[in-house]
Amino acid sequence: MSGALSASLWAGSMRLAAPTLRLWLRRRLAAGKEHPGRLPERRGIDPTPRPPGRLLWLHAASVGETVSVLPLIKAVGLQDPGLNLLITTGTVTSAALLVERLPGLGLGTRVRHRFVPLDVPSWVARFLDHWRPDAAAFVESELWPNLIAAAAARRIPLALLNARLSERSFSRWCLAPGFAHRILGAFSLVAARSGEDALRLARLGAANATAEGDLKLAAETLPVDEAERARLAALLGKRPRWLAASTHPGEEAIAADVHRRLRADFPALTTIIVPRHPERGKEIAAALADLAPARRSAAADPPAGGLYIADTLGELGLFYRLAPITFVGRSLAGHGGQNPLEPARLGCAIAVGPHTENFSQAVSRLERAGGLARVADSASLAEWVAAMLRAPEQARQMGEAARTACGADAGLPDRLATALLGLMRS
Repeated sequence: MSGALSASLWAGSMRLAAPTLRLWLRRRLAAGKEHPGRLPERRGIDPTPRPPGRLLWLHAASVGETVSVLPLIKAVGLQDPGLNLLITTGTVTSAALLVERLPGLGLGTRVRHRFVPLDVPSWVARFLDHWRPDAAAFVESELWPNLIAAAAARRIPLALLNARLSERSFSRWCLAPGFAHRILGAFSLVAARSGEDALRLARLGAANATAEGDLKLAAETLPVDEAERARLAALLGKRPRWLAASTHPGEEAIAADVHRRLRADFPALTTIIVPRHPERGKEIAAALADLAPARRSAAADPPAGGLYIADTLGELGLFYRLAPITFVGRSLAGHGGQNPLEPARLGCAIAVGPHTENFSQAVSRLERAGGLARVADSASLAEWVAAMLRAPEQARQMGEAARTACGADAGLPDRLATALLGLMRS
């Protein structure tokens, strides 16, 4: 099947899906997964006027991509003081994070956030007609065919930044090589996070793909409320503690099993669970009711010898600092893993499960440096946590190795900012 025919079929299927997608958006709104009052943005409808002058549009899917692109936004804004920036995302959690983090960039009202429209041709057209970006950059693997095709048809210069393509995704794209070539060929700039990613992307049609480095390695440390950190640190004192971070369904039960295995040897052990989706806190607490967990969203503090569910948004930086023996989730019960560089940057000793394909480069880097361990199940995770608790100096050395390993590519945001601004002038 040709790339043009595949693109036409995709566009037609999304037109037909529009009524169903409206219902889907309303269901997401009822579930708290869309922002009340901003649902029209998902259909390209926006009453906010476009700012005058040049505008660069960056799109990041969710929290991880959003965090990684913040230093780039700052670098672009500083290099070109007259430029306006629009950042789009697809989740309420990323929107909340931007409300918290954008003021710290010092760019004022030059940066604004909107929710990205779903990939329905008419919705995409409304969005592009309204914002009229002078250039657009997509982060990692956000390849929406109608959005990219419509931008290319308007001769908007396109960039794919921190581009990644796993072996599994590459195999799927190989089933429609013409379609892949049509999409990737629309990008004037493809900056891959690694040589392997660049090679896969080039084989699919991104002829200009280059390996520039990983923006996640250049990210700043997660923020923290220092007063709250000091308060909780004093409360926890010398209690043994460990953290299960960014957990997905199934991993909270694993963390609880680790706690049960260790509490005989460590009676004052505090196990902290930070679910990837905080709204699951009540559900997690109910499932682990035999351990009588305390919940941060209910204004509870970490218990001695108990389980603590930190079901609030944007506080991972706090808990990485309080509990530097850390398991990073979506790697045992889930698939793909979560970002291990966030705890590494704060000097945590890190363990992950076998499913880390979304962060394979970062995991390999940390493992080679001695800053990360792999575990297979709750038993091996319990063994690792116990070893770290019994040998705090070893845990500290492991954390320092992780911190050192993620110090590369500090200049990458500036280099990519220069490339993006050059793209706008070309």
